Amino acid sequence: MTPKVIGLLGSPLPEGNTARLLARAVQGTKDAGCTVELVPVTSLDFQGCQEMFFCRDHETCILDDDMQQIYPKFVDMDGLILATPVMTMGIPGTLKAFMDRFQVFFMAKYLRNQSLISPDRKEKRAGLFICISGMDIPEVFVGAKLTTRAFFDIIDCQYRDELLINGMDTIRDIATRPELLDAAYKKGFALGKSLAQP
Repeated sequence: MTPKVIGLLGSPLPEGNTARLLARAVQGTKDAGCTVELVPVTSLDFQGCQEMFFCRDHETCILDDDMQQIYPKFVDMDGLILATPVMTMGIPGTLKAFMDRFQVFFMAKYLRNQSLISPDRKEKRAGLFICISGMDIPEVFVGAKLTTRAFFDIIDCQYRDELLINGMDTIRDIATRPELLDAAYKKGFALGKSLAQP
């Protein structure tokens, strides 16, 4: 069965540097034998978590929005490529709000001890984190990585690899750094190969 991967774009720019890096990683994953569905977070119609706690006792959220179609995709996926810029030393607000809506997975896993992901699939699910920062300063990726690792853990997806690129204010156009686009492709390919192995 062909592994299913989600390419999750946290940037609001569909043709920006983050999107181009994601596109290269996605191509690598496809070339390794996986199918990939792109999910641009800013194109979704959803609210942030309202802490209604309906998900304490149910496998979904009480809010009726685009997240109702997203949850099954994240249950069925085998891998995830999350690509985002750093904003205010963390991840963009819309992506953070998207992650916060995964209380559905959190409550199932940690409160009810009934993860939405079966034990045999937990071991295989894995993800790649691609993140860019305009600034080139120490610890610029710390906040984004902590949030992403927590998200991956909540959805039972191993944090397998990362591509962190700082100094984008100087680089400006990722196309001028083909080696970085190649790195994204190679990491995507490696993720795909690991998921496609029997």
